[in-house]
Amino acid sequence: MDIKTHGDKDTSIGSTLPSHLAANTRENSDQNITSGWIRKIVSGTDAQACYSQGLIPPHISQIYDELFVIHQKLQRESSAQQEYALQLQKREHFLTEREALVFRHEAALAKIRGVEEEVHTKFGIMKEQHEAEVKQLTEALREITKENRRLKSSFDTLKEMNDSLRKQLSDVTELNKKLEGQARKVQARLENLQRKHEFLMIQKSKDICQVVQQSKPVKQERVMVTSKIAKLPLNSQVYELLTFLMDWISDQHLSKIKIQEEREDSHKLTQTFKKTHTQERCMKILPIATEQLQWMPFLNPKLHMPVIKFIYWTVRQLDSGTQHATMTSTMRRLGEDIFKGVISKGNPHSSSEQSTESKSKSAAFFKSSCMPLRFLSTLIVLKTVTQVDYLAQAFDSLRIDLKTDEGKALFLEYQCVPVILSHLKVSSRGLLSSALDGLLQMTMESDSSQPFLEACSNESFFRTCSVLLRSSKLDIPILEKLCAILQKLSRIKSNKKMFELFTLHHMIQELHRTTNPDHAFLCINLNSILLNLGLSRSNSGVTSSLSTSH
Repeated sequence: MDIKTHGDKDTSIGSTLPSHLAANTRENSDQNITSGWIRKIVSGTDAQACYSQGLIPPHISQIYDELFVIHQKLQRESSAQQEYALQLQKREHFLTEREALVFRHEAALAKIRGVEEEVHTKFGIMKEQHEAEVKQLTEALREITKENRRLKSSFDTLKEMNDSLRKQLSDVTELNKKLEGQARKVQARLENLQRKHEFLMIQKSKDICQVVQQSKPVKQERVMVTSKIAKLPLNSQVYELLTFLMDWISDQHLSKIKIQEEREDSHKLTQTFKKTHTQERCMKILPIATEQLQWMPFLNPKLHMPVIKFIYWTVRQLDSGTQHATMTSTMRRLGEDIFKGVISKGNPHSSSEQSTESKSKSAAFFKSSCMPLRFLSTLIVLKTVTQVDYLAQAFDSLRIDLKTDEGKALFLEYQCVPVILSHLKVSSRGLLSSALDGLLQMTMESDSSQPFLEACSNESFFRTCSVLLRSSKLDIPILEKLCAILQKLSRIKSNKKMFELFTLHHMIQELHRTTNPDHAFLCINLNSILLNLGLSRSNSGVTSSLSTSH
C-alpha cells in the first residue's frame, strides 16, 4: 500500500512539471520507493531482532549490506537531484525575468522606432521649409542687388549730368562776363552816338534856318531837280551787283558755322571775338535786308534767291550766339513776310499817277514753285515763326521736299540739322512728330544718308536725344521714330562714345527691358542698337520672342 501511494504522488507531480524535469522526478520517486522499502526492511524491529539473534542467514545478510550500500548511494543521488531541481527553478525564474525584460526592451525599441520616423518626417518638412526660405531670401537678395546696380547707374548718370552742367555753367558765366564787358562798350558807344546825333541835329537846325532865309527861287529849282531825278530810269545792274555780293558773303563767310565742340582750341578767344563781331554786323544788316523784301515784286525773280539765302545765313549766325532782344520784332515780321509773301501796288520809283495805274505785283517765297527758294523760305519760317499752324505747314512742306534727292542735297548744303533740333522738345509735342519725320526722310537709303548721319554725330544732337528719352511723356510712335534714327547712328563705331557720354546705352537697355513685346518695330530697333553697341546678351532670344508675338 505504501509503495503504491508513493508511486501515485510521484506520477501526479511528474504530470505538472516539464518533460525533462518530469523524467528526473520519476527516477527520484523510484529510488525513494526502493529506499523506503529497504529502510523498512532494515530498520524494522523484526529484522533487527532477527539479525541480532543470528536468525538471518549469511546470504541474506550479504544482500542486506548490498541493499544498504545502494540505499546510501540513492540518498546521495536524491540530495544531488534535489539541489539540481532547485538550481533549475532558480534558472527558470531568472530566464522568465530576462524574457520579460526583453519584451519591455522590444516595446521600448518599437516606441523609439515610431519616434524616429516622426522625427525624420518633421526633419524633412523643416528641411523643405528651410530650403524654401533660403530660395526666397536669395531671390530677394538678387532683386536688391539688381536695384542697387540700377541706383548706382542712375547716380553715375546724375553725377555725369551734374559735371556737364557745372562745366556749362562755368562756360556761361565766363561768356556772361565777356558779354557784360561788350555791353558796357556798346553802351559807351551808344552814348557817343547820341551826343553826335544831338550835335548833328543842332547843326541841321542851323542849316535849315539859313535855307529858309534864302528865298523861293531856290525852292523852285529844287523841285525841278527832284522831278528830273524821279524820271531817271532805275539801274537794275545795281541790284545784280548787290545780289552777287550777297551770294559771295553767304558762301564764303556766313555759312561757315561751326559746331560748338569743334571750336575748342587755342584760338578760342580770337574766334569768339570774330564771331561776336560778325553777329553785331548781322544784327545791323538784318532789319535793312528785311525791309528790302518789299522791293522783291519789282525785281527779276532770279534775284530773289541770293537775297533769301543771305537772310537765312544771317539768321543762322544770330541763332548760334546770343540773340539781341531788339531782334524779336524783326524776326517775327521777317517770318510773316516769308510765309505769306509780299504784295506791292505800284513802283515806288514811279510817280503817283503811274503807281495808281500799274497793277499790283507779288513775290512768293514759302509758296514758290522754285524748290531752292521754297526750301530756304521754309527754313527761315522754322527759325523765326512761333505760330504752331505756320510751323506745321512748314514741316509738311519740308517733308514733301525731302522725298526728292534735290531736297536732301539742299538739306545738307544749308546745314539744317540744328534748325530741326530746335523743335525736338517734349513741350512742343504737336511738332515733335513732324520734326522726326523730316529726319527719318534723311535716313532713307540714298547718297545723302551717310553725310546726314555724320552731321548728326555731335554732342548737341545726342544731348537732345538724351533729354527726349528721359521724358516719360513720349508716345510709342515718337519713340519708334527716334529709335529708328538712333539705330542708324549706332552703326557708326565712333558714335559709341557719344552713347556712353550721355548714358544713352543705359536708357536703351532700360527701355528694351520695359517695352511691351507687342511693339515689334520698337523692340527690333532697340535690340539692333544694343547689338551695334556690343551690349546685346541674347539676340536669338529676342528674335524668337518677337516671332512668337506675331
